[in-house]
Amino acid sequence: MSPPSAAPATPSRAVTVLITRRVAPADAENFETAMAGMMLAAKGFAGHLGGQLVRPGEPGSGNEPMLFHVVFAFDNEEHLTAWQQSPERAEWLARVGRHTIGDQEMRVVSGLDYWFAPAGSTTKLPPPKWKVACVTWMGIFPTVLLLFVTVAPYLQSWPLVPRTLVITGLVVLIMTWVVAPRLTRLMAGWLHASPKSKD
Repeated sequence: MSPPSAAPATPSRAVTVLITRRVAPADAENFETAMAGMMLAAKGFAGHLGGQLVRPGEPGSGNEPMLFHVVFAFDNEEHLTAWQQSPERAEWLARVGRHTIGDQEMRVVSGLDYWFAPAGSTTKLPPPKWKVACVTWMGIFPTVLLLFVTVAPYLQSWPLVPRTLVITGLVVLIMTWVVAPRLTRLMAGWLHASPKSKD
């Protein structure tokens, strides 16, 4: 009798941490310096995909003055947990905390949820997965079609791997900074609609 097969491993998904911090105007420069150190420290941890500080007034920052948003991304939850439980993060949190007002607000989203998280929001839940899939397709289909018509003809002589690398890289860039934000605003009422209560 053959041994029972092991259960298939659950595929890991990238996770993004969205953090909101309120900063006193006089402490803004010191806060940014401390955050730069914290983000540099995070780069040394396994699975780190990137980080970004969104300053007040920048696109996606919302309308509240002196409200900073911080984004950290890791390739899976295990690597994120390793960073969150590290002494390095604890040390930098203490430094950053000296220049903030009140507690930080934090939300963790995974996979494509980050594209459809309300800008500047740390309280709303991500939309249902099937809605994310629908709107993702609505954005990716015209984006890929456009790239096939405009860019792909110039890459016909390239080998398959670098050609695919360029096309998929452009899809991600266009989706993240151009298409997804606009689709999110356009479809916000449907994406984040509350379920209808049953009588």
